[in-house]
Amino acid sequence: MTTDASRLPQTSHPTWWRTPLIATLPGLPLLVREFTLFWTDGYTSGIEVMLVTATALLAIAWALPHRRSMRVLRLLAAGTALALAVLPLVLAVLMGLAMASG
Repeated sequence: MTTDASRLPQTSHPTWWRTPLIATLPGLPLLVREFTLFWTDGYTSGIEVMLVTATALLAIAWALPHRRSMRVLRLLAAGTALALAVLPLVLAVLMGLAMASG
């Protein structure tokens, strides 16, 4: 389904979906993996707040109005969600490298 650019209002952004999609493709599998990892072990710390925040920001990036004026806010929400989703994995890799270096 394609949209004709001449039929769209001037404030509408025809490619609004690209930024949330780029953040969702790697971010959603990471979030699902981290949710299952931390909730099945019963391990509770501050990380679940970060995971819930990342999930909420990802949903907000998709739910924002499709206007050009929301482009920066959508980019910030999607980018922050992706960064929060990747952060536990980066920390785990860094801790593994520190433990292996002995």
